[in-house]
Amino acid sequence: MKTLLLSFLLSTLLTTGSVYDFTVPGLEGKDIRFADFKGKKILVVNTASKCGLTPQYEGLEKLYQQYKGKLVIIGFPANNFAGQEPGSNEEIGEFCKKNYGVSFPMAEKISVKGEDTHALYKYLKAQAAAKGMADPVTWNFGKFLINEKGELIATFSPRTAPMSEEILKYLN
Repeated sequence: MKTLLLSFLLSTLLTTGSVYDFTVPGLEGKDIRFADFKGKKILVVNTASKCGLTPQYEGLEKLYQQYKGKLVIIGFPANNFAGQEPGSNEEIGEFCKKNYGVSFPMAEKISVKGEDTHALYKYLKAQAAAKGMADPVTWNFGKFLINEKGELIATFSPRTAPMSEEILKYLN
């Protein structure tokens, strides 16, 4: 009974609050404040530089440029899957700019699964579970889509291409 009550309380704590309460360090040294994006959709993506899905950076950049006025993409480099993001924050930033021209905000490297999961990812996963959505963090490039009011409205598997109709239907 105590375990059930503790689980309920923890779940309640993780699903309350707002995504706008989060601020994360960016790759370029400036903080990324989610509150700055009120009124825009936010696509949160865990990324990696040495993954078979890494070319999605190209699609993410295209999506960001095409919907810049109403969408922000925030990349979260993570080394949680097969060591596919081994680089330093500086190396990751250089790789993204040089190879894919990434201009959307990129956070410093974090953990997106396990005991050391970043608080933002704990929050997003709890939101997804509370809404009956799949946890997209099964590999690199899982995606969470947040609406203009800060509410999670969709999750997308790592294999969902950034420019897919599955994502675009929320932006058009």
